[in-house]
Amino acid sequence: METMELHRGRLVDHIQLVVSDIAASKRFYKAVFGVLEIPLGGEAADHIWADELFISTKESEAALGQLTGRVHLAFQGKDRAAVDRFHREALAAGGRDNGAPGERAYHPGYYGAFVLDPDGNNVEVVFHGPAKKSAESVKITFES
Repeated sequence: METMELHRGRLVDHIQLVVSDIAASKRFYKAVFGVLEIPLGGEAADHIWADELFISTKESEAALGQLTGRVHLAFQGKDRAAVDRFHREALAAGGRDNGAPGERAYHPGYYGAFVLDPDGNNVEVVFHGPAKKSAESVKITFES
């Protein structure tokens, strides 16, 4: 059974990836969603979706017969162990290593891992470190 919920006020409403091998992508993304404890929203022969990420074949109506170009998707993990599990499970599900789990120089506490999905999209899981404030959001300023 598929369920949908409308979320207002988000920066990104939804994302669609149009892939060349839906079976390989289902195997990969189900493994990633499992690690992140993201419930599957639904699936059919030509698509799968969770939260606001839709993955479909190029034959789906919304795809207009075109594959998606390479994208970078970053999901938040709840801790470093989730980042490590993501990397291990994504590789076991057909992904290709694009950066083992580890600290990154983006900001203090940034711990991430990168795996290429079956279509070459760069999929990351990141843990930003323990919260230093009680607030849910932390403002990060980038200097140019």
